Amino acid sequence: MDIGVSTATFFLRKYNEQSIAEIKGLGGETCEVFLECPSEYTEEYGKVLLKNKGDLKVHSMHAVTMNYETELFSSFDRALLDANKSFGGVLSIGKMLGAKFYTMHGRARIKKNGNYDDFEINGKKLEKICDFASNYDIRICLENVPWALYNKPSYFKGVLKYAPNLCATLDLKQARISGYDYKDYLYEMADRIKTVHLSDVSSDGKIRLPGYGVFNFDELFKLLSGEGFDGSMIIEVYKDDFGDDSEITKSLEFLKELRYKYF
Repeated sequence: MDIGVSTATFFLRKYNEQSIAEIKGLGGETCEVFLECPSEYTEEYGKVLLKNKGDLKVHSMHAVTMNYETELFSSFDRALLDANKSFGGVLSIGKMLGAKFYTMHGRARIKKNGNYDDFEINGKKLEKICDFASNYDIRICLENVPWALYNKPSYFKGVLKYAPNLCATLDLKQARISGYDYKDYLYEMADRIKTVHLSDVSSDGKIRLPGYGVFNFDELFKLLSGEGFDGSMIIEVYKDDFGDDSEITKSLEFLKELRYKYF
C-alpha cells in the first residue's frame, strides 16, 4: 500500500509538470495526476510528465469534471464522441505513465430532472465507461462527491448492480462536506476501494494536511486494514490548506508511521 500526493494539492502554486517532478523528493511514493485543462490531454504533454516524474509511481488519473465527464453520460452522439476524445486523451497519458486507475466524479447534478438517481441508467453508462477505460488497462473509480453522481451513501451499491467492474475512491473532505460519516461510504465501497483521498480538519472546520488537525486517522487505517485495502492513499488538499512544502513531508511521515502500525 503506497502513500503519496495528488498534483491537485499544488494547483495554482505549480503546474503538474513541476509538482510531479517534486513529489518523490517530498517523500511521496506515488501520486495521482490531476489534469486541469484540455491542452494537457495531449501525447506531447504526457511525454513531459513521463520525463519529469522520474521513478515516481503514478497510481491514478483525475480531471476537471465539467471539461468532459458529464458528457460521457450524454445520449447525444456528437457530444459523447467529443467527450470520449478528451477522455481517451487523458487515459492515453495515464497508460503512458503507468496509472491503473481513474478517479471519476461523473455527472454533475445541475438539472432538476437529470435522472441522477436512476441506478439502471447511470449504472449502465458507468459500465460502458469502464469498458472504454479497459482498452487503456485502467479501471474507473467512482468518487463520493456531494454535487456529483455519488452524493450520498447507498448510491454506489445502487449502480454497482449495473456496473460490476466499477471501483471506488473514498474522499474524506467530500464526505465531510456531504454531511455523512465517511464510514458510511467506506463500508459501502468495502473491497472496491482503490484510492483514498486524505485530508485532515481543524477544530474550527478548516481543511488541513493529515496530521495537522483533529481527524482520527488511527480509526481510518484500522478500518481500511480490516477491509483488506491494498490501494493507494493520496493526500489531496487545496493550495491554501498548508504552508510550505515541508509540511507535506511531515504529513507523509505521519501517514507512513500509521501504515507501519496497521498494515
